[in-house]
This record gives sequence, structure tokens and C-alpha cells, in this order.
Amino acid sequence: MRERYGDDILTHPEFDPDLWMEVGSSGGPDKNRVYGLSNTTADNLRSTRSVSTVGSSLSILSSQSKEFMALQQHTTQLTDKYDHLSREYVQLKASHAQQRVESEQIKASQAQQKAAYEQFREMVMNMAIYSGTCAPNPFWPYNHQPPPLGSPPPPPPPAPPLY
Repeated sequence: MRERYGDDILTHPEFDPDLWMEVGSSGGPDKNRVYGLSNTTADNLRSTRSVSTVGSSLSILSSQSKEFMALQQHTTQLTDKYDHLSREYVQLKASHAQQRVESEQIKASQAQQKAAYEQFREMVMNMAIYSGTCAPNPFWPYNHQPPPLGSPPPPPPPAPPLY
């Protein structure tokens, strides 16, 4: 191809049937492997080179155009599928980003709630320490000693009886 069309591969044609037949007849590498052509296409090329009748050329063109149309239709279907999957991917990516933001907001809210709980618990524990055991403690029934730091608070005392 370089000898015939130069070193710039952008100017080379995608397929040169004359060169293909020349390479195939020169005992070089298998022409079907070089260009990835099927045996049917190779046979069609051989027959177009050896038979010069209009009828055989038309039948070859007809079969090649049918193959071309089928390939073109398949390419269109694949392109449509690719476009659909690309749009779906963009939507899923946006949804995932939104879920990540919501997850971070929930984590921040939980951290704030935990900090508020710890602050409240510390306040209650300080009240229990400073109130001593003489005065009834509203957070522990029957004036028991408060639990050690780090343990969860007991359940609330029972409601007083109604008179």
C-alpha cells in the first residue's frame, strides 16, 4: 500500500481489490487473513476479475449490496443501543451523585443528634453528681446512685399514681 499510495496512511483507501489480488497471487500471506474477508467475498472478487459478463457482475453487486444493507442496518441498531445505554448511564450517574449527597446529609444530621445527646447526657450526669443523694433525682427512681460514666441512662421512673 505504501509503494502505491505513499507513506501517509490517511490517504490509503480502505480496500484495494487490485492490490489484494496481486498479493494473493504472489504467494504472499493468505489474502483472507490480511483483510479479514470471508471466502464468499474472496470468491466474488476472483469471479469479477475473471468473468467480464454483465450478468455475473450484477449478481455480485446485488449480493454485496444485500450484505452491505444488512451490515448498515445492524450498525444502526447497535448505534441506537449505544445511545440508549449512554443516556441511561448518565441518568444513573446523576442519581448516584444525588444519593451520595443525601447520604452525607443524613450522616451529618446523625452526628449532630449524637453530639446533642452526649451534651444532654453530660448535663444530666453533672446534675446527678452535684445534687448528691439527699434530694430525689428525677432521672433515677427511688433515689439510687447514678450509674458510672459511659453507661446508658436507666428507663424513666414510673408515672405517679392518680388520686
